[in-house]
Amino acid sequence: MKVLVLNAGSSSVKYQVIDTESEESLVRGMLENIGSGGVSSHDDAVHSILDSLDGAVQLDAVGHRVVHGGSKYSDATAINAEVLSDIDRLSALAPLHNPANVAGVRAAQSALPDIQHVAVFDTAFHHTMPQEASTYAIPAAVRHEYGLRKYGFHGSSHSYVSRTASTMLGGDIASQRIITLHLGNGSSAAAIRGGQCIDTSMGFTPLPGLVMGTRSGDIDPAVVPYLVRNAGMTSEEVDSLLNSESGLLGLAGSSDFRDVLSAAEAGSKEASLALGVWAWRIRHYIGAYAALLGGIDALVFTGGIGENSADARVRCVEGLGFLGVEIDNHLNGRDASLSRIISPSGSSVAVMVIPTNEELEIALQTADVVRRAR
Repeated sequence: MKVLVLNAGSSSVKYQVIDTESEESLVRGMLENIGSGGVSSHDDAVHSILDSLDGAVQLDAVGHRVVHGGSKYSDATAINAEVLSDIDRLSALAPLHNPANVAGVRAAQSALPDIQHVAVFDTAFHHTMPQEASTYAIPAAVRHEYGLRKYGFHGSSHSYVSRTASTMLGGDIASQRIITLHLGNGSSAAAIRGGQCIDTSMGFTPLPGLVMGTRSGDIDPAVVPYLVRNAGMTSEEVDSLLNSESGLLGLAGSSDFRDVLSAAEAGSKEASLALGVWAWRIRHYIGAYAALLGGIDALVFTGGIGENSADARVRCVEGLGFLGVEIDNHLNGRDASLSRIISPSGSSVAVMVIPTNEELEIALQTADVVRRAR
């Protein structure tokens, strides 16, 4: 099956055409500056993408990345009018993402009305969390009225790399305990038992959890009203502070991990502290998830930082030998783009580097929905 995968952002559309049998990417690209450059709208962007394909690929379906599926959508779902309306309504939970996702769906449906369109939700993989993990300790009436719960994000990535890790481990998937670390400008951790997520670090929004490029990660929620009362900040300004001005950027002046690492190596105390805070938070989650899982069989690094920075991986596992988590420095230092194990032979925990492939995961889930509908 040939699936066009669309990832529509507010000012860009990333796309790939994937053959789900060979798992090969046939075409890929991105259109940027929608609305301010040569492309005036998402509709124009999608038509431009289809023009670039020029009939060279016969498409069977379109898979759309949708960030927020709320409580309703726990699996990839064929898009009809009701589903699209729900995605639009959920823009209240993901105002930076879902509106663009909706625009992309509408444009693609208009251009390709005769093939199936499927929504693959970032939140769906985490719907297997038990209520103890997803429930916030606030009054039920407020939780239910406003949909306040832990949703989690990066689901396509965690799903893909945990399944790949399971295959690499071999044996009975039901007994496997895997922690996945998606480390990039946006970062999250997930605890996975028997192929199902039991907890994840992001929550109602992508803000909590790990320290990220510009997001603070976990912080005392009382900081928000404190800044409103004492710093004269509006709630919007605090929201911007925590989402766009914090994380590595707030600590070290750059959101790029490579720049922070270089600055630390050059003697910057701020950069060294930033790396320390970043790694401390990750080790905190590894330890917590090891407790929830009752041990670890595999620790998986993925995402731009997780896949490409040997130094970052070393920092993340420092002091975790008591859990059986160790890294072989020679294996860790190899420059490789393939999935691989970087722990010493015979280690009780397999430490892995697995390049994520969210587009392939979206394509595979889309193909599965289409096949089941036939």
